[in-house]
Amino acid sequence: MAAGLPAAASPKPVAASKLSPALLLHKPAVSFSLSQQSLCAPSLTKSCRHYCSSRKRARLCTVYFVLDERKETAAVESPSYESSDDSSVKIEPVLISSRMAERLAKKKSERFTYLVAAVMSSFGITSMAIMAVYYRFSWQMEGGEVLLSEMFGTFALSVGAAVGMEFWARWAHRALWHASLWHMHESHHRPREGPFELNDVFAIINAVPAIALLSYGFFHKGLVPGLCFGAGLGITVFGMAYMFVHDGLVHKRFPVGPIANVPYLRRVAAAHQLHHSDKFNGVPYGLFLGPKELEEVGGMEELEKEINRRRKSYRESLS
Repeated sequence: MAAGLPAAASPKPVAASKLSPALLLHKPAVSFSLSQQSLCAPSLTKSCRHYCSSRKRARLCTVYFVLDERKETAAVESPSYESSDDSSVKIEPVLISSRMAERLAKKKSERFTYLVAAVMSSFGITSMAIMAVYYRFSWQMEGGEVLLSEMFGTFALSVGAAVGMEFWARWAHRALWHASLWHMHESHHRPREGPFELNDVFAIINAVPAIALLSYGFFHKGLVPGLCFGAGLGITVFGMAYMFVHDGLVHKRFPVGPIANVPYLRRVAAAHQLHHSDKFNGVPYGLFLGPKELEEVGGMEELEKEINRRRKSYRESLS
């Protein structure tokens, strides 16, 4: 180290006036007190070795090293970090922090955009469904006669359609979305760029029959129109629940509030996360009955691990 830097050795500190003008242009010298043994190295000058070998003089010498200001400045302004194999890997902290801030701002904007779309569609669909149910039954009871069979059929098929949609979604997910329609569903298994993805088209496709059934059942009287109205209502309810649990709770496209604390829905979210990990060949393909599918293929241990991981991640995000 001493060979590559300007140095001076003397028994007393060297005054700044005795340094050369070139050295005074740099930062103040840094002094190190070295023992006789360390100073008498082959790389030092003969005068230094002769002085240190003298028993009549002090045994300690003061060596002044003048560091190059340009190297120090470069080290401060552009810090570099080296890996264990001495390969130079330069990291720019300012650049990384700006990229992270930009990414977080973009993600926040995407979540807000999808939240607005989810809230508007939820309130819109919910209000229209409530109004449709109210006006349909009030319209049917104008003559004072209550058609119990039609009303029972409407509500029964509403529940049946909502449950049946889970099995339809499971079959379509496995036989269509991961097969012939993979070119559309693939966007859901890749990092999303923007608030929406091509896979969202399936939500619109499922909304078409629901709107058609609701419209036919709303504008016609009778048992069959009542059943159609109930089926459309059940599909609508399932679609809204699917949006909040799948898009909100599982993939965090928008905040879902207190439903994140429902124990069974947390199991549903963890089960669907295992679907994206492909640990069980894509199982579960369903959503609300996903834990049951994992139980059938022996995936309960992995499910519990995923639940604990998500719970830990949730707590860390709160703290």
